[in-house]
Amino acid sequence: MHTTLATTVVEGSAPARRNLLVLHGVYGRGRNWAFVAKRIIDRRPDWALHLVDLRLHGSSPAMTPPHTVRAAASDLAALASAQTLTIDGVLGHSLGGKIALALADAWHDRPLQVWLIDSTPEVRPPSGEAWDMLERVRALPQTFPSREDAVAALEASGCSDGVARWMITNLDYRDGELVWRLDFDAIESLLRDFFATDLWHVLESPGPGHDVHIVKAGQSDTLSMDAVQRIAALERVTNHLHFHRIAGGHWLNTENPSALVELLSQGLPG
Repeated sequence: MHTTLATTVVEGSAPARRNLLVLHGVYGRGRNWAFVAKRIIDRRPDWALHLVDLRLHGSSPAMTPPHTVRAAASDLAALASAQTLTIDGVLGHSLGGKIALALADAWHDRPLQVWLIDSTPEVRPPSGEAWDMLERVRALPQTFPSREDAVAALEASGCSDGVARWMITNLDYRDGELVWRLDFDAIESLLRDFFATDLWHVLESPGPGHDVHIVKAGQSDTLSMDAVQRIAALERVTNHLHFHRIAGGHWLNTENPSALVELLSQGLPG
């Protein structure tokens, strides 16, 4: 059984001097960030971006339970060790953001830049579109004759066309029918742990060499107002925390990629 996460490396023609792990959100995969990554590398060829498929996602193995945020962070540490990579930064979107914080917590004494893209350190009741998706897919047939049938079923359940077409990238053909490659029960366990895990201490008492950037999507409520106020207060009294707002909804990598590319190209250390 393979125990190493699948990754896609985006880098320039010259050898990179620094490495950034890029972590997708739930139901996603590393290649969701390929468009942004390629444009960052155009401007910052001194970096290599490692687009990771997290446990239970993409081409990565499910990995050993329990499926938790900290277990997912341990997967990343094992990946870096197996590939003898020095990791200089980690970027995480949504679920991937809290996993990035957990990795920073585990690597408290290592220099690390952390980017949270519309994610949160707080504990919240399970909610939101990702959580609702579990109920939707469980109410649908287990197999579909075609991708268009799957899109139609998801749209009928309340998904937008864009979300439905993104979600069906998680379907594979098996015995002539399309089936989900995702283990939704295991993903539910991971999501429950995401909502239950409190990582505020990583922002309030960071490692001595940590530099944390939190990016809020302007049209998203992933970060509660209480969390925004708490982060803003921390930013005023520390020099390790930076709060940014970017116009767009939760999926900033598709809704406002140019702003992300600009921010990251300037913010990654040289």
